[in-house]
Amino acid sequence: MMLAAAGFSVAFALAAGPASADAGFQQWVASFRSVAAKSGVSGNTYDRAFRGITAPDPEVLEKARYQPEFTAPVWDYFDNRVHENSVAVGREMARKWKPWLDRIEARYGVDRYILLSIWSMESNYGEILKNDKVMRNVVRSLATLAYGDKRRAKFARTQLIAALKILQSGDIDESHLTGSWAGAMGHTQFIPTSYQAYAVDADGNGRRDIWTSVPDALATAANLLRKNGWQSGKTWGYEVVIPAGKLPAGSKTLAQWESLGVERANGKAFRRGGDKAELKVPDGRGGPAFLMTKNFYVLKNYNNADKYALAVGLLADEIAGHGGLVQDWKRPFTKLSFEEKQELQQRLSANGYYDGKADGKIGDGSRSAIKAFQAQMGLTQDGHPSKEVLKFLRGR
Repeated sequence: MMLAAAGFSVAFALAAGPASADAGFQQWVASFRSVAAKSGVSGNTYDRAFRGITAPDPEVLEKARYQPEFTAPVWDYFDNRVHENSVAVGREMARKWKPWLDRIEARYGVDRYILLSIWSMESNYGEILKNDKVMRNVVRSLATLAYGDKRRAKFARTQLIAALKILQSGDIDESHLTGSWAGAMGHTQFIPTSYQAYAVDADGNGRRDIWTSVPDALATAANLLRKNGWQSGKTWGYEVVIPAGKLPAGSKTLAQWESLGVERANGKAFRRGGDKAELKVPDGRGGPAFLMTKNFYVLKNYNNADKYALAVGLLADEIAGHGGLVQDWKRPFTKLSFEEKQELQQRLSANGYYDGKADGKIGDGSRSAIKAFQAQMGLTQDGHPSKEVLKFLRGR
């Protein structure tokens, strides 16, 4: 009886919303209340979560529908993530959070530089959380996907229930339950079900707060990796040089790979020759090659993509001071530094080609602007952020 009355109150509250409210969405929210209740979400929690939410988020649906036309080459992915700025800020954060990193590393056995790298990859060391254009109400985002995106509806319903339970637990209040358009939350971007499985109250304040507590966020990431088999004291892999000719596929010990002529790119010996590894050449034979060990595959539990796990490993190594790639990616142009890419964007903006941020990250907007400039200058329209294009812009 109380449930029915509460359901009526939600329906009434929704119906009393602004004229621009979406009636179909309101009906969906009212009907989903009973689903949430069967999963253990109280009526009070549901009411708090949906207070003021009367229409789906159109930007979420737009992002869900958007399919990038540009397929990024491998160098593009890494250039936007492993660069001078991400390394420098990572080292700064290593100093700033050293006492907490000491504790987290001791408790979970996960390398601090891996955690810093994940933090960079997921939220630019928390900077993304300050961007109101990116951060959104998680409940509204997930309800929007559950209601309006058939492909993601099942996922979104599951995540919405989890998000409501997080709110109910008291770890965070409804005004701070924010995330990406797809519901990834906090400094280390956990979806609600992953939060439920791995979230940690590292700072001991009684709340698992990955939104405002850096110790909680980093410990949560460490807990995920540990529970998925992270091997303490071991690397994610090695950059290697491979001999000419065909090499066998599959996993072999490092000693076996060495016997086949595979050597570390920096000339040092492999540690733990009995550890197994798999050879990967993400940019073909002309680019860098890697032997991936167990921890590489553990990283894929965070994001099931080879490029993601490799970027985490490479950035972690650079933050730690181990150096970058010996063999660089195969770029068809001369690479810009991070600051030069910012200058490129600034000059494109000053000349009316670009209206985005000068953040040093080359996305579709930057590439389109470069192509437009190249077209006007009679250059090959490849959209590459090259020294050649910057030189032309400096001459304007």
